[in-house]
Amino acid sequence: MVNKMEVIVVGGGIIGLATALNIMQSRPKTRLVLIEKEKSVAQHQTGRNSGVIHSGLYYKPGSLKAINCRVGYKKMLKFCLDYSIPHDICGKIVVATSKAELPRLDELHRRGVANGLNGLRFLQPNEIGEIEPHCRGLRGLLVPQTGIVDYVEVANKYAELLTNMGAEIVCGETIVDIVRHGNLVEVLGNKNTWTGRVAVVCAGLHSDRLAKKSEPNLPLRILPFRGEYYQFTASAPKLVNHLIYPVPDPAFPFLGVHFTRMVGGGVECGPNAVFALGREAYKKTDLNIRDLCESIAWPGFRTVAKKYWRTGLGEYYRSISKQAFVQALQKLIPDIRAEHLEAGGAGIRAQACDRDGNLIDDFDIRKDHNIIHVCNAPSPAATASLAIGQNISKSVIELLI
Repeated sequence: MVNKMEVIVVGGGIIGLATALNIMQSRPKTRLVLIEKEKSVAQHQTGRNSGVIHSGLYYKPGSLKAINCRVGYKKMLKFCLDYSIPHDICGKIVVATSKAELPRLDELHRRGVANGLNGLRFLQPNEIGEIEPHCRGLRGLLVPQTGIVDYVEVANKYAELLTNMGAEIVCGETIVDIVRHGNLVEVLGNKNTWTGRVAVVCAGLHSDRLAKKSEPNLPLRILPFRGEYYQFTASAPKLVNHLIYPVPDPAFPFLGVHFTRMVGGGVECGPNAVFALGREAYKKTDLNIRDLCESIAWPGFRTVAKKYWRTGLGEYYRSISKQAFVQALQKLIPDIRAEHLEAGGAGIRAQACDRDGNLIDDFDIRKDHNIIHVCNAPSPAATASLAIGQNISKSVIELLI
């Protein structure tokens, strides 16, 4: 049996849900189905991140990340207020612990100002201590607009609103093919088939595989990087008041291990960034031969491995050695000890990489006639979800007119 729809959204992460929600809000009577391969929505990147509402500090001015983060930040705060979703704009400090990091901290300040952030302020060592008494650094940058939220709760509210508006959400269905037939798109699942006028594919960790259905020579692949967290034990002393970040390495698209107070209580430390042996390899022992072979076969991966092998070895060492992880954290908080930490969760970042080995930093959204593929949506995609969804929704509605 073929199910006839107007719009088919593939992927029940926060981007797919936000896109579907924007479509239904703009065109309420749209026959829309959202298809998710897991038993419920928000099971991968959405449900396994640190829950930070990003302010827009890090991103190159004018980039899709910068633009969508600032718009999405305001939309996210309004959404949380409108639907009584717990959140806290607690602020964070970015701390330079070496002289080499000071120029990079200046650059972060410049970007933040260019991206419209308010209240940015440099901190001297004594001022860092006034905000975070256990933190040490040469200089800090106060970012008061950063916040925390539970993105699973946000995603579930998106899903609830979608259902109430008449959209259909189908879980437990894996998409195996996407085929265009004239002006229609056929989306084939492992159990059912749908046809529609427009398809939007937000497949996260598997986005490149489905994008290749439309663009066989797709110039990027997804490389999975596992981020592992520790969390403070219940008996640990109170060492963190808000959020504490290191100055990131501009050559590596990860923010470094940091401290994040969680909106539901407790503090997370991490993540590291370890190349994962599978796209859903959340445990150190997980291995998916197909995923691994595909990654190794991609020329860009081999370039990345050659370029970052020293950094990668350090990340692997921190993965297997708790003490090494603690030493990385002690750069920011010298008082932290191994006994203060217990194993937390892990997530997989779907990092797009081009053929030349460039780790794609910005969002990558591709339109092929009446099929739209979200090929790269790393952080701050959760913060920016409503802005990204609004932009995609506009393209969808133009196709439906």
